[in-house]
Amino acid sequence: MFGITPSSRLRPSPFYEATLAEGVTAFTTYNHMLMPTSFGHPEEEYWRIINSVSLWDVAVERQVQLEGPDATRLAQILCPRDLSKCKVGQGKYVPLCNHDGVLINDPILLKLDEQRYWLSIADSNIWFWARAIAAERGLNVKVSEPDVSPLAIQGPKAEALVASVFGDWVRELKYFWFHQTELQGIPLVLARSGWSKQGGFELYLMDGSKGTALWNIVREAGKPWGIGPGAPNPCERIESGLLSYGGDSDDTTNPFEVRLGKYIDLHVPDDVVGIQALRRIQAEGAKRQQLGVMLEGDKPTELGFHWHAIYKDGHRVGDLTNCVWSRRLNRNIGFGLVSSACAVDDQVIVHKDGQPTSARLVNLPFI
Repeated sequence: MFGITPSSRLRPSPFYEATLAEGVTAFTTYNHMLMPTSFGHPEEEYWRIINSVSLWDVAVERQVQLEGPDATRLAQILCPRDLSKCKVGQGKYVPLCNHDGVLINDPILLKLDEQRYWLSIADSNIWFWARAIAAERGLNVKVSEPDVSPLAIQGPKAEALVASVFGDWVRELKYFWFHQTELQGIPLVLARSGWSKQGGFELYLMDGSKGTALWNIVREAGKPWGIGPGAPNPCERIESGLLSYGGDSDDTTNPFEVRLGKYIDLHVPDDVVGIQALRRIQAEGAKRQQLGVMLEGDKPTELGFHWHAIYKDGHRVGDLTNCVWSRRLNRNIGFGLVSSACAVDDQVIVHKDGQPTSARLVNLPFI
């Protein structure tokens, strides 16, 4: 059994002590923090997110705060999505790209007021990127990481639970919209969001000293709905077709290759980072695409630590970027980042752990 060596490079979450008390059995690292990945009961944790409500420590979703007179301008320069109509209280999913149009993160942008935004980021150092772009453009904006840590409440019964705590007004929140509020004196931003397709909310804790208190309040309130601890679930997210930045993308992946083209607005100003490259890529056509892969066999398997090659007619056409046993489909499934010449229903061979496995390409999502 492995241990964790304490280090100032690896920050604990405000919910760390609460997850220890819940019996967390595994962590991964993400944005220089520890993120719980299991509480020792994988099947129970899966069906909880599918059937009831699950509580996740996702404080690793750090916030990059843009604040100041030029915050709106910097947000637009960073985001190849039109933000001109974004309202206070609204969030938007935004693929961030480098100057070559390569995907470097896929955060939710939250507009808190006319001069303050958060980028709720995936696993990469966007704080450094945003600060560098702001300095390069000579913008009057402060880029920082605030004391903000999300706690996710996910599952089909999440709305009933959150409404019981905060009031029925939460039922009117549209997806990615949010409201600044508090709970027993704990300052929060409450958003309808989360990395599952089962429905839910995220509570952006704005005081890191209150992590255990917030966890316990939600845990107690959730008892009538069968709440329990969990984590972003690889099986549910793959079944649901949710992209994992850095897991399903590499250092050449552009948004069009991984089904994010609808979040790119090619008419945004020319000074938006990556937009000119994205226009060119869209005009020429993406060379790869993301499709589902259904593997043959009745024994559960997992991806492991690296992608696996996919072949068609003896030629390598791409890679299997994730793989999991689907409890609802009773099949091994995953995402393929494959040539655009491939098509749904193509028969392929996945070379996994030195063994060829027959598979079929399918549309996403699986469910």
